[in-house]
Amino acid sequence: MLNPTLTQRKNENKTTIDERAKKLFGVIYDEKEKVEPENDEPKIKVSALISKMAFFYEKIRYSVDYKDEHLLRKYSIERNLKRQLVIQGSIEKRKAGEVARLLLTELIRADYLPNNKIPETKIDEIAEVINKYMKLNAYSLKSGRLKDKKGLTGWIIGIAASEIEERLGRTLSQETLINYMYEILNKDIIVSDQNFEKDKEIQIYLGINRNYFRFDRNMMEFILFKYFNEGWGAPGDEQIAKIANNLEFLKEAIGYQIDHPLSARVDKVIGRYTVFFSVLTEVIEADPIGAYNKMKNEPSEFEKTIKAVCEKKYKGARSKLWRAAVRSIIYIFMTKMVLAFILEVPVTQILGQTVNAFSLAINIGFPPILLFIIVMFTSVPSDENTKKIIEGIKQITYVEFERQEPYKIRVPLKKSGSLNTFFGLIYIITFFASFGFVVWLLTEINFNFISITIFLFFLTLVSFFSLRIRKRVRELVVTDQKENFLGLLADFFYTPILAVGKWLSEKFSRMNVFVFVLDFIIEAPFKIFVELTEEWTKYVRERREELGQ
Repeated sequence: MLNPTLTQRKNENKTTIDERAKKLFGVIYDEKEKVEPENDEPKIKVSALISKMAFFYEKIRYSVDYKDEHLLRKYSIERNLKRQLVIQGSIEKRKAGEVARLLLTELIRADYLPNNKIPETKIDEIAEVINKYMKLNAYSLKSGRLKDKKGLTGWIIGIAASEIEERLGRTLSQETLINYMYEILNKDIIVSDQNFEKDKEIQIYLGINRNYFRFDRNMMEFILFKYFNEGWGAPGDEQIAKIANNLEFLKEAIGYQIDHPLSARVDKVIGRYTVFFSVLTEVIEADPIGAYNKMKNEPSEFEKTIKAVCEKKYKGARSKLWRAAVRSIIYIFMTKMVLAFILEVPVTQILGQTVNAFSLAINIGFPPILLFIIVMFTSVPSDENTKKIIEGIKQITYVEFERQEPYKIRVPLKKSGSLNTFFGLIYIITFFASFGFVVWLLTEINFNFISITIFLFFLTLVSFFSLRIRKRVRELVVTDQKENFLGLLADFFYTPILAVGKWLSEKFSRMNVFVFVLDFIIEAPFKIFVELTEEWTKYVRERREELGQ
């Protein structure tokens, strides 16, 4: 009789590792083992003491302007370019080298880049990037074909910031991962309408960057900008002028692809593969040689390693969830709640109404309590989810487990006008039913008009922010979500509240008085003060050296 353990081991050894997986292992291993050679090349160095001022300023700045943590450096680059090129002087009058030097120096001071590690030659590289976008803006303004000159200048700066971020952050392992994912997804996804085949390829590439790297809209636009303009890495003046003449048309073409009807459906598939590849990458980064040997010789042990990484990610997602909840409350309190309550008492008195201490207490305590309740009841993925992840990783790493049946994506059909009208009426009824019930309930406990308005304001905002922060946990789920009647009913009436919260968040982010004060009144003089302080410390240091101290 055969020993079942030996039989299992024999079957395990029949697996063949995908060549693309081998390449990913090799690239990650090389990056981990790579030692930067010591050289005398000059590095950009700033005062560690002075940098603490800039670092704390960034912390304060983003406490009143809620942004995703992984994109803070990119937003800092964009903000810096806007300040230097638009607020402090016209683009045509600034020198690209000066802008690049100040940009990199400020990124180092704010701890977005390491101190005394970035070679000074990086200034010239970034200056070339800035220079071509300055030329693009200048040519586009001269073309006379622009409908929104100010808006287009902001768009160009956003694209420039995205390219600079790529040059500061993209690694070979990331490029290898993108190609690996693209090849698999391009095979595993088919579109029902062949007319969208070319768009499918673009949507898959965009979807990888949107889901795996969580790029923002500007960064996605930059990807398409490069795609539509071959040779943009080092363009000549003639090519820049040609692009500038067609910039409005190009912007529309880019916008169409980003808002493509296929994108949402393609993202559903890519979202699952994002989990598979993110877990696989963490397994490899922890121990490339050990993970490869387990994958090749002991698949069962490799599965245990995957399970351990999954549990670690679930735990990490839970911690990030709570941290994001605290950040959200701080952001809402500092930017929205303070202004609302400053207005509540005087407006209530002006309208001849009585300030209700009970409603005021509820409005103060309600936002954090609601958010923390939502976070508390957000569950981490189950063991069944981990099993699905293991199966998915086997599909992308072993030849024998390759997916045979592709995902078929159907192009969404346009609804008829009458059907849209019917659904619109249903949504309006739901909208008034949801908010009407809340208003009735608040009226029953003696809330006045102002208190009700503030309560609804924070109900919608907190609901939307809870959706955003829960997304990090829900992105790890690859199992099909079970639907039930109560959940469907809750979604039906809760959706209008979320929609209003999203609208308010977008509108008020543009009217954030704290951000306006920081960006337009405080930041420019503060940065000048930091620069002068650092130059002064250098001067004092040089004088002391001259005196032999």
